[in-house]
This record gives sequence, structure tokens and C-alpha cells, in this order.
Amino acid sequence: MQESFIQQTFAQRIGGNQFGKDTVLYKFEKIKRAKRAAIAKNPEMKLIDLGVGEPDWMAEPEVIEILYNQAQQKENRGYTDNGIQDFKAAAVSYMESVYNVSALDPLTEVNHGIGSKPILALLPLAFINPGDITIMTVPGYPIMGTTTKALYGEVINLPLLEENAFLPNLDSLTAEQRRKAKLLYINYPNNPTGAIATKEFYEKVVQFARENQIIVVSDAAYAALTFGGEKPLSFLSVDGAKEVGVEIHSLSKAYNMTGWRIAFICGNELVVKGFAAVKDNNDSGQFAAIQKAGAYCLHHPEITEKTALKYSRRHDMLVETLTSVGFSVRKPKASFYLYVRIPQGTKDGRVFNSAEEFSEYLITEKLISTVPWDDAGAYIRFSVTFEAADVEEEHRVIAEIKQRLSSTDFVF
Repeated sequence: MQESFIQQTFAQRIGGNQFGKDTVLYKFEKIKRAKRAAIAKNPEMKLIDLGVGEPDWMAEPEVIEILYNQAQQKENRGYTDNGIQDFKAAAVSYMESVYNVSALDPLTEVNHGIGSKPILALLPLAFINPGDITIMTVPGYPIMGTTTKALYGEVINLPLLEENAFLPNLDSLTAEQRRKAKLLYINYPNNPTGAIATKEFYEKVVQFARENQIIVVSDAAYAALTFGGEKPLSFLSVDGAKEVGVEIHSLSKAYNMTGWRIAFICGNELVVKGFAAVKDNNDSGQFAAIQKAGAYCLHHPEITEKTALKYSRRHDMLVETLTSVGFSVRKPKASFYLYVRIPQGTKDGRVFNSAEEFSEYLITEKLISTVPWDDAGAYIRFSVTFEAADVEEEHRVIAEIKQRLSSTDFVF
């Protein structure tokens, strides 16, 4: 068939005239294909999915009921543009009660987003010109970098290393990089490492941002999912933080509302205003009924605390299991992710040259799905959001993982 002229019109940011022809498979597509193949090859064995990065619980029944009732109200039918005030006021209350962040103005220093992903994707549109730099951390969530590159900006990646508690080394940036940088993205508790930030680290970030005139974007999607005595910590709770940046909070993980698509950005008034201007040209706001259900959640942080207890319990079980078969791993203090260095190979001679190779081995040989990361060392990410209806079933899943892994002698 003759090639359509449309093939020649794709933008370079998505591949230009080679769009759709690339034979290189992206990581998550490889995982999907490997899972399908493993299930087809082993129909008698159930795949255990430890790669899914979304909660297995539904939103609380009372939250669903609020959505149902509010969806029937005529006044909620229309566009919400930059958000309803009930949700913004609830966000301010939430930041004060959970994170001790006070004096946020619900009119000028808070806005909602249709999930945290669109907020992260839109922010560079307000600040990045060709040649400007966004500083990112790897491994991590790449969306701000993707938009930066689409705007002909540059992305500088800072590796998150175990010896540095998975915190970026800001001092490694050159003077030229600091001069050209507009945005600094940080994400704690971190995906995928599960690492937490300290107040001292946030203080250093504020100082760095002030000295170099760089806007800080703190992605706090997992911030409230803490355990083991760890208290939720916000970047904005540090003196001077609001002068240099913003923080993004999502209800997806904290309130088991991934598909609901509701989040908020708060902090520096000018940054929030810039986001609002860009957002106004990209969407017409999230459904008011969802915002009202979200407002209820923000007034009830005990929902998140209950969820965090579940993840803490599952982490305990998974860490014990992995340790018993030779992995060197510690329970994180937050999030539902466990970041684990891969083994060198197996005693029967198999060698793992990358996390991707080991992850594929686990899928094909053990029917255990994980997510590989080779950005800063070879690690795989386990997620404790696996499907389990109750504690008894959690124990069954973990026991099955142990049985499958115990059948191989790994070399570390």
C-alpha cells in the first residue's frame, strides 16, 4: 500500500516520519508482551503482578456515595475551569492538618488538576523556552522531562544512588547548567526507590533554588503513605520553600482514587498563576462532583492512614520473603514500592546483565511481574499493591512468591 502523506507530517517530538515504524519496544510494552506470553505458556499458574503502580482497593464507600449524590445535582453539570472553591479550601485545610503547612491562600496559592500527571506535564509550558533546562532525577517519573524536550528545552538527569540515600547530588551540576535551569523536579517519597526526604535535604533544596533562581516542583504523590513512625513531610513546611516552589498532591494513591483523576498544586502564587493560565488553555476542569468527593477525602486523612497500614504490613511480609532467598533489602519508610538490587545470576550459570533481563526472567520463569530500572544501577521495583481481598489472602500470595523464588539458587 502506498504510504500516506500523513506519515510525513508527524512532529519530530514523537518521531517525525518514523512514527509508528520504530522497532524498539519501550519498557512497559515489553513487560506487557512478556506477561501475555508467560500466561499463555503456563495457563495452570497464576501470574503474580508486583509491577502495578496503583492501589488494589477501591475508594471508600462514603466517597463513592458523595460522587453519586453530587453527580445528580444540576449545579455540578458544567465546566469548573480552574476548580471549585470547596476543593481548594479543603486542600488548604489538608496541608495544615497533615503537613503543618499554614498560611496558604485558597484563592491564589492552590489550584486543582485532573490528576498530578497533567499538572507535571503542563508546568513546563509556563516556564520553558528553547534551550532552558529542567533538572530531573533518575530513575523516576519522566513526564516533566518529556514536555521540556517537546518545547526544545534540555533535561539534565541526576542519578539517585543508594550510597546517597537516593537523594540527588545538586552540587554535581555545572555553573552553566545552573544558569540555564528553570525547573527542578523532586519526588519524595520516591517512585521507584521508596526513599524519603529529610528536612535537611529540603532546606538545601530551598537554598539551592534561591541561589540559582530555579523553581522547585515537589511531586508529593506518595507523601502521606508513611509508616514505621515516619511522619508525612512536605517540602512547603521548610522555611522559604513557598518563595521558590510548589508542591503537587494526588488523591490517586493516598485515597485509592487513581481513575478519578483529581490532584492539586499549591505553593508559590506566581507559579500557581502560571499553571492556571496554561491549564485554562488545555482543559475545562475536573467534574465538580469528583472535586466535592475529593474535598471530603482531604478532610479525612484517616483514610490514608488505614491504607498505609496495609502497605506497611505487606512490606514486612515481602521483605522477609526476599531476605530469606538471599536478597539484600530493607523496608522503606513510605510508599508502596520496594526497590531491590538484582542478583548477579543463578548457580546453574545464568547471568543477569541488566535489570531488564532479570525482570524478564521473573516473568517468564516464575510468573512474577516487576518493573526493571537500569538508570542508576540495576534494580527492580516491587509494588505491594497486588490483588488480595484480606490479610489471609495476602499471606497466601506472599507464600506463593517465596515458593517460586526458593526454587532457584541466586548468586548475589
